[in-house]
Amino acid sequence: MKSIDKDEKYSGIGQRFQEETKYVPGRMGGYTLDWPEIAEQYKHYEQCITRIKLPRPEPTGNPDIWNVLQKRRSRRNYKTDRALTLQQLSSLLWSTQGVTARWGSVLFRTAPSAGGLYPVETYLSVRLVDGLEPGIYHFRPGVFDLEFIGKGDKSKDLAFAALEQDIVALSQVTFIWSAIIARDKWKYRERTYRYIYLDAGHICQNLYLAAESLGLGVCAIGAFYDDLVNKIVGVDGTGETVIYMATVGLPSEIEEF
Repeated sequence: MKSIDKDEKYSGIGQRFQEETKYVPGRMGGYTLDWPEIAEQYKHYEQCITRIKLPRPEPTGNPDIWNVLQKRRSRRNYKTDRALTLQQLSSLLWSTQGVTARWGSVLFRTAPSAGGLYPVETYLSVRLVDGLEPGIYHFRPGVFDLEFIGKGDKSKDLAFAALEQDIVALSQVTFIWSAIIARDKWKYRERTYRYIYLDAGHICQNLYLAAESLGLGVCAIGAFYDDLVNKIVGVDGTGETVIYMATVGLPSEIEEF
């Protein structure tokens, strides 16, 4: 067996990223915060013609958080011919990025974010949801609506981009999360890249718990061809880039372990 010395084993880009984004005493100064550069807390598609106001989220289902935590699983088998309701989708969206309080211009959400900056944007690839045409949608948490930005069922294209994982093509909807880098970078510089992934993890876990409570299935997806998914959503992959996805569907079977 080939021996690998320590320097070779830990010399990849991931380790360099970890080292170069560390906070170290005595190496923290040298910059000031440029407050006017703060980006908007969520984006708008100014040319969007169709916007769908979401129904008020209803926290129905199982209210016992401990039971939900016990039952939470990644569920990959869905009833492909049954649609999600718009009410269910509304509740899921609120659970992930819904506004819970306001302080000046800051909109506090259901999931935490480093510095209250909320760099993560939510897109949906809708295949089968009552009241929604198949296509790509963008969620605006501040006004709690969806912007219809891309017509046509993209589930098969998205499944191919997700390394041909069939669950993307079979789920009723796929949540796609991007990060707007500038929204954090003005404050956190290179450490921004740590925080955006932490934020996405908080958001996805909320989706899991809310879906479990509603009797729905979720499976998070981190394996995908970045540039293909960026193209499907319509972001540039640099200033804004897709970082995480999750399928949502009606489970075809109850998985007990």
